[in-house]
Amino acid sequence: MPPPSPKKAETGSMSPDELEKVRAEIGKLMAETAKIDAEARWYPFVTAAGVFAAALGLLKLLA
Repeated sequence: MPPPSPKKAETGSMSPDELEKVRAEIGKLMAETAKIDAEARWYPFVTAAGVFAAALGLLKLLA
């Protein structure tokens, strides 16, 4: 028995207001995704800078 095929989206049953709401939600999700991607790109550099600063502080205390 073959798996059931995915249902097609029925845009004809949605009102223009509902479509606009869905588009706004999609835009919001895309903006949030872009923000998370940008933060993830900088995270290794910030972490390395923190470790470097901690090591310098520790060396200064011991020296």
